[in-house]
Amino acid sequence: MTPEFLDRWRIWPRLIITLYGYAFYRTTEWFMALEEPSNAQAGFVSVIVGAGAGFYGIYVNGKSSSSTTGSVTHNSNSSSMSSK
Repeated sequence: MTPEFLDRWRIWPRLIITLYGYAFYRTTEWFMALEEPSNAQAGFVSVIVGAGAGFYGIYVNGKSSSSTTGSVTHNSNSSSMSSK
């Protein structure tokens, strides 16, 4: 397994987001099973959910170093769009 393979298939980001999903599921399951959750326990769940937003943002915005396909260039010349 080469480093290029790991970059192309984004193995690490996918593994991290999958493990986060499992941790989120287990945390939710634990929290819902509590009879009277405390503020500290609710805060813990809030941190787990907030971390998920960060992980997801990094996963979505992260780019593979070798992906150059699909690049689009825009023409900013506004005179071609004006009516005569």
